[in-house]
Amino acid sequence: MISIAGVTVGTALLIVVLSVFNGFFDVIKTMLLSNDPDLRIEAVEGRSFMVDDEIDNILAGIPEITVQSPYIQGKVLVAHRGNRDQVVMVKGIDPERFARFTDMDALLNAGGLDLEVVDGRPGVLLSEPLSRSIRLNVGDEIALLSAAGMQRALTQFSGPRVSRFEIRGIYSMRQVIEDPVIYIDINAAQRLFDQRNQLSGIDISLQNHEQAERVKSRLQQELGDAFLVQSWYDLQRPLYDVMNLEKWGAYFILMIIVLVAVLNIVGSLTMIVIQKQRDIGLLRSIGFRKKDIMAIFFRQGWYIGLTGCIVGGTVGLMLSFIQDRYELVKLAGAESFIISAYPVQILWTDVAFVLGGSLILCMIASWYPALRAASIQPADAVRNE
Repeated sequence: MISIAGVTVGTALLIVVLSVFNGFFDVIKTMLLSNDPDLRIEAVEGRSFMVDDEIDNILAGIPEITVQSPYIQGKVLVAHRGNRDQVVMVKGIDPERFARFTDMDALLNAGGLDLEVVDGRPGVLLSEPLSRSIRLNVGDEIALLSAAGMQRALTQFSGPRVSRFEIRGIYSMRQVIEDPVIYIDINAAQRLFDQRNQLSGIDISLQNHEQAERVKSRLQQELGDAFLVQSWYDLQRPLYDVMNLEKWGAYFILMIIVLVAVLNIVGSLTMIVIQKQRDIGLLRSIGFRKKDIMAIFFRQGWYIGLTGCIVGGTVGLMLSFIQDRYELVKLAGAESFIISAYPVQILWTDVAFVLGGSLILCMIASWYPALRAASIQPADAVRNE
C-alpha cells in the first residue's frame, strides 16, 4: 500500500503539473497568434524583395492558405509639435487583406481601419500606449521620418522629407515581446521607405495553424533558397523552446517522487522474498522453473505500478478538470494579467507518457527481487528453515 501510494502521488502530481504548463503554453501561444501569422515569407538577403507574380501563383496553388497579407515595415521617427519624438516600428499593410487576417474591429478603441488618402493626408492606425505617450487622439496629425529620408537629406544637402499622416484609429493589442506598431497603407509605406514595388514579407493565415510545418516545407521547396519561410513557432522560437524546456525539466524533477516509490517497491518485494524463502523453495521442488518464480514477482511489481497509475491518473485528471472548470487555484497578483487562475490543458500524449514512464519504472524495480527469488535453491531454503 505504501508503494502504491507513492506511485499514485507521483503520477497525479506529474499529470497536474504538465497540464498547468500546457495551459500556460496555450495562453501565450494564443496571445502571440493574435499578432503573429501562421506563416511568414521574407527574403534571405536584404530587408525587402520585389513584387513577383510567380509568388502569387505559388501561394494560390496551396489550398490550405486562406489569407495572404503583404507588408512592408521599418523604423521611423514620430514627430509632433509640443511632444517628445519617438522611434517606433511602422508596418505598411493592405487594409482589405489585413482586415481578413486580423480581427482589427475587435481591437479598435476609437476610429476605424481607414488608411486612405483624404485631403492629401493618408491615414495611420496608432496603438493605445503610443497615443497616450504622445498625447494624441483620432483626427490629430503626426509626422513620420524614415531612415531613408534622413539619409537622402544628408547626401543631397537638403531638408529631410517628412510624411504627414492623420490618425484615423487607435487600437489596443496585448503584446508579449515586441512593442506595438503603427499601421499605414502599404503604398504610403513604400513611399516613406523609398522602396517602390517592394515588400518586406508576406503574412499567411492557414485553415489550421497546426498545418504550418507541413505547408512551410512545401512553400520552402517551391520558393527556393532566395526566400525564408517561417512558421508561427519559428517567429517566437526562443520563447516556445524555453517553455518546453521548463515543462520537461519539471517532468524529470518530479519523476524523483515516482523513483522514491520505486525504491519502496524494491524494498517491499525484497522483504517478501526473504519472508517467503521456504515457500519459494517448495515451489522450486515441485517443478517451478526460475522464470516461473521471476514471473510471480514481475506480476506483483506490475500490479503495484498498474494500481498506482490508475488511481494516480484518475486523481490527476480529476484535479485538472476541476481546476479547468472552476478555477479554484487563483494566480497571485493576476490583476494585471489576462487570466485570474492557473490555466490547464490536458494533453493525452502527456498522460500516456507519464503513465508509461511510471509503469516502466515499476517493472524495472521488480527486476532485482525477481532475480533474487529465482536464485533460491530448494535445498538451501529447506535447510535454512
